[in-house]
Amino acid sequence: MATFVLIHGGGHGGWCYNKLSPLLRAEGHVVYAPSLTGCGDRKHVLRPDTDLETHLDDVAHLLEYENLSDVILVGHSYGGMVITGAADKAKGRIGKLVYLDAAHPKNGQSLHDHAKPMMDMAYAGAQTVDGVELVLWPEQIAMVGYFGVNDPAEREWMMARLTPHPWKTFSQKLNMQDEAAVWAIPRFNINCSDPLRTTTGETRARMVDGVKNFEIDTGHDLMITEPRKVADMLLEIARL
Repeated sequence: MATFVLIHGGGHGGWCYNKLSPLLRAEGHVVYAPSLTGCGDRKHVLRPDTDLETHLDDVAHLLEYENLSDVILVGHSYGGMVITGAADKAKGRIGKLVYLDAAHPKNGQSLHDHAKPMMDMAYAGAQTVDGVELVLWPEQIAMVGYFGVNDPAEREWMMARLTPHPWKTFSQKLNMQDEAAVWAIPRFNINCSDPLRTTTGETRARMVDGVKNFEIDTGHDLMITEPRKVADMLLEIARL
């Protein structure tokens, strides 16, 4: 039996794993899919100081208070920033890291540094509400491709749940205290085909530097569009 902790990306919440989590639980595994502060069902606790460190603490505290160990920590998209930093905070609790079409940051990078063109596009639609600078508004997402979710029913389900995301989490730089220990954790990559084809250089190298690397030809929100395939890959990772 493995313990999976599934971390969502920007604009999402734990809800985005509702099709994937039951497939893992059906095989006897324990699954947590929390919503980060200010996101999804926790949108009501958004504060002006919500930043990347807030989200790292969300995950580290979950692992601590649930007393979890040997965790398979999975991060989608922006969640790659979160699982990398949380692994630094949660000493000894992480067994494997899985990057689910995710950011692969270096220490000292923000998501804005790592994916500047996409983040600049997101920031172009920024609005400030109650002192919080927010990006990835659902109406903006509707204009740029629905995170690769093309099925009308799935798209409607997703759009009804997206929430604008605090910009500070994208602009704050990752500050790991024990970088060597984090990179010593076995890493796995589940990539979507399009970014794998179009990304070059050091960023692409990090997409294929895992103990094992997987590829799915689908949209960015692969846990929504291909939950069975993603589940099978995660189950294989659990067995390794």
